[in-house]
Amino acid sequence: MNATIESAGIDDGDAIPVEDRDSLHTLPIQILPIKTRIFRRARLVKNSRLESVIELFSGTSSGRGQIDLCSIAKYVGLEQTPHHPDVKLLQTVAGLPSFDVYSLRILLRAKGISITDSSALKLSPEKIASLSSYMAHFTRPLVTEVFGRDTTGAQFTDIVGMFRGESAEAVRERLAKLAKRLGITIDQIPKFLEDYADIFMSLSYYRQCLDDLLPHVENFMAGLDIVRGTHQLTLDRSLMEAVGTIEAAVNGMLSSVTGKIESFERSTNDMWRDVTADRFQKIEALVSRYHTTIGGALCAMSVKMTAWTSQFPNSSGGATRRAAFIMSDMRQGIEHLQAPSDDAPMLAGLNS
Repeated sequence: MNATIESAGIDDGDAIPVEDRDSLHTLPIQILPIKTRIFRRARLVKNSRLESVIELFSGTSSGRGQIDLCSIAKYVGLEQTPHHPDVKLLQTVAGLPSFDVYSLRILLRAKGISITDSSALKLSPEKIASLSSYMAHFTRPLVTEVFGRDTTGAQFTDIVGMFRGESAEAVRERLAKLAKRLGITIDQIPKFLEDYADIFMSLSYYRQCLDDLLPHVENFMAGLDIVRGTHQLTLDRSLMEAVGTIEAAVNGMLSSVTGKIESFERSTNDMWRDVTADRFQKIEALVSRYHTTIGGALCAMSVKMTAWTSQFPNSSGGATRRAAFIMSDMRQGIEHLQAPSDDAPMLAGLNS
């Protein structure tokens, strides 16, 4: 489906909420080429069953106003036009595995869906600032390469200021050296730095999402132990099978995502041992290829684990209630937690 935009910019100048811009599982509909106004005030949300629904409002006092994708045409009076382009577009986007900005860049383009405001697919300044410690792992080798000295604690965003602290001649020499190693001209250095920052910002974002997820996973696993520790519940074969399936899926997906991210992290230092433009482009392409895999996995796990924590924030709560939630919400959509078959990115070949 090829959606084109004419006047579908950010609605009425409204800013995209930070929590939506930085989220794995929510998407502000205003960034899409949607013309039906009631949709543009809403957002797509993945619920605890990993179904995408339209959320018209949300608040502590008002609750959540959500409608499923099968009902939207009737809800807004479009049932007379069953193939309305806005309905078709929302149904297409609803099927995407993750709504994080890095996955959306790839998935929307693959679906032929364009947006006019490219900033809508960038992390918020607040999120970028929170990733500074994660980015240091990726940027320190570059900063060391440019300045030729230990720069522990230096951040990528400070690199311009660090250049200002050097003599003009020293700056030119170091940039010329870097450009030569990369096989590009000095004029192409800014574009290289921009690409470098973006690709490793994505890995920093996914690493932070993974770290934020781990306490929820621990809480979930403790909840499974509570269910297994209740003799009466162990006699329920269907329940025990569901518990085992979900546990294996979560552990498998967690191992898969962790392995991918750690492999990419190790590749950064390897790249700078003998950096070339070709090697960086290969790593950039490989990381980008795994955006949708990592984003989809983290989105599914985040939605599931957060739903569990919201119901059972600690060890209190009966085993029977936990069992009921497992059989209702937790096992629904569990197929989205299956680890992909291409489980290990092939980075070794990039060092040749």
